[in-house]
Amino acid sequence: MSRSRHCPAVLIAAPASGQGKTTVTAALARLHRNLGRKVRVFKCGPDFLDPMILERASGAPVYQLDLWMIGADESRRLLWDAAGEADLILIEGVMGLFDGTPSSADLARHFGVPVLAVIDGTAMAQTFGALALGLARYQADLPFAGVLANRVGSLRHAQLLEGSLTQGLRWYGGLSRERGIELPSRHLGLVQASELNDLEARLDAAAEALGASCDAALPPPVTFAEPEPQACSTSLAGVRIGVARDEAFAFTYGANLDLLRNLGAQLAFFSPLHDRELPPVDSLYLPGGYPELHHHALAANAPMCAAIRAHHAQGKPLLAECGGMLYLLDALTDVAGERAELLGLLPGEATMQKRLAALALQAVELPEGTLRGHTYHHSLTSTALEPIARGLSPNGGRGNEAVYRLGRLTASYVHFYFPSNPDAAAALLRP
Repeated sequence: MSRSRHCPAVLIAAPASGQGKTTVTAALARLHRNLGRKVRVFKCGPDFLDPMILERASGAPVYQLDLWMIGADESRRLLWDAAGEADLILIEGVMGLFDGTPSSADLARHFGVPVLAVIDGTAMAQTFGALALGLARYQADLPFAGVLANRVGSLRHAQLLEGSLTQGLRWYGGLSRERGIELPSRHLGLVQASELNDLEARLDAAAEALGASCDAALPPPVTFAEPEPQACSTSLAGVRIGVARDEAFAFTYGANLDLLRNLGAQLAFFSPLHDRELPPVDSLYLPGGYPELHHHALAANAPMCAAIRAHHAQGKPLLAECGGMLYLLDALTDVAGERAELLGLLPGEATMQKRLAALALQAVELPEGTLRGHTYHHSLTSTALEPIARGLSPNGGRGNEAVYRLGRLTASYVHFYFPSNPDAAAALLRP
């Protein structure tokens, strides 16, 4: 007989990107954490930067939920595990509430998690209520918790927004537009948590401001069903995997690292920016990040460049994703036209663009098996290499990213989600 667990939960969504979902989710997490509650936060869809902030706000690891890339079964397992330890589950949505297939609304409906709509109240009064009502009633079967206003100008402004709500929509409070609360961003999204020296102060200020406008009561509990047990026969026992992690390379899914450890791998983190040599490893994993902001420093670290070249020359596995792939190229040019020569393991060059070059979920059929993931980048790459595979998007979005292979080196713009196919992920990194 299947069991169930019960835990208060809401999915924080918005009419569009840029409404402040992450700021509000972080404020809610820190508010309840400061009240002594155990808070678990999830991010809907592919994202690396928001979870960094949300981990700091909640004090607990943040994982992705998604009905396609992660899958319904794995998402159910993650929620089940969280419900066994948390006093509150928060899920930050992606883009607009109904955008994409599957959307944040699809996830909320599938697991019965009510939606808390965040609406930017800037320069808005009674129209706030009309927008809130549209979000709540657009799909009749969507569980809906209420509305929270972001970037509120004053107490009087908040009262106008609250008074505009009709048909019993619940007011969850408002977050002011104080500059010390907003989270700064750059071309790929929010600035990384490690780069914000005042992040703790921002989180506490946001929690205090939100607490002053709401009663901080827990939402009603949601029932989460027990997932089916899963078996995995693949193994990475005894394999030592070097994982790049520093200011230039930090875009890793926590679930990817968990999977590698659960398969028996030993992870050794190193910095291509600051370290002069590789740790003793059998395989290398170069995730994405911001190499374009550090390309001169990466090029100047000659001993590390030589160590990675030697690793490849010895026929050892190397997996590079997005920014990790750019590091492997002959050269990288930033938006200011500054060019730096890099590892030269992949023939070709990349140039940063001022606009988004690709954004799409991806499924890639590799010789090792099909892996799912996503692509999101501002660079364009030219190479004479023929790809061994190309990604396909379930939404038909821009992407169809090429995957390149030279010996045991595999490189692509795609950020792979390893649990989508543990056997394939393990095969890419197994000596």
